[in-house]
Amino acid sequence: MPTRQTIRAALAEAATALDELRRDDDQLANLEAFAEAARTTLESGGCLIACGNGGSMSQAMHFAEEWTGRFRGTRPALPAIALSDPAQLTCIANDFGFEHVFSRQLEAHGRPGDLLLLLSTSGGSPNLLRAARTARDRGLTTVALLGRGGGKLAAEVDWPIVVPLTHHPDRIQEVHLQILHATVEAVERALHPELYDGERLPSAQLAGSRNSLKP
Repeated sequence: MPTRQTIRAALAEAATALDELRRDDDQLANLEAFAEAARTTLESGGCLIACGNGGSMSQAMHFAEEWTGRFRGTRPALPAIALSDPAQLTCIANDFGFEHVFSRQLEAHGRPGDLLLLLSTSGGSPNLLRAARTARDRGLTTVALLGRGGGKLAAEVDWPIVVPLTHHPDRIQEVHLQILHATVEAVERALHPELYDGERLPSAQLAGSRNSLKP
């Protein structure tokens, strides 16, 4: 297949998956619940905690830095961490097994009122399943960004958000990144509306919106 045709096909597949998500009222309701839960967590002094494997770990780290750094404008830092420290991961994996690398850290850092975000393209990773159960036992709100139907992890969290149509991990992760950015923006608009003074959402984005995140 010629290079340009390959690129066009990849972009079209990504756009189709994103459009299908935008039309899915159930998934949008869960996404809205994620944003509402993240806002509530931050307003009450809790922490956003994220984890994932491989590329999903990179996205968990990116999600955390959007809160502690800058997204659209300068505002106070907001508490968010990714369970990604290599020393802790390898120590726990060596001493207890790889399936414990996130749950042990949640035992140390997770508190009632915190929110745990799990990212997985398959929904079947044993370390994420164990993390979800540990978080639930410790009183954390749990959200998962998933693909391929959601897997076992969908049944273990409060709010599963499943990318439709595609089974390719790269396409799933692309939509996950869009979800992460949309969530950060929704919460930031609610907590710091001054950053968006004079900026209006395009009418196409507002059509059919279920958003209730109001400052």
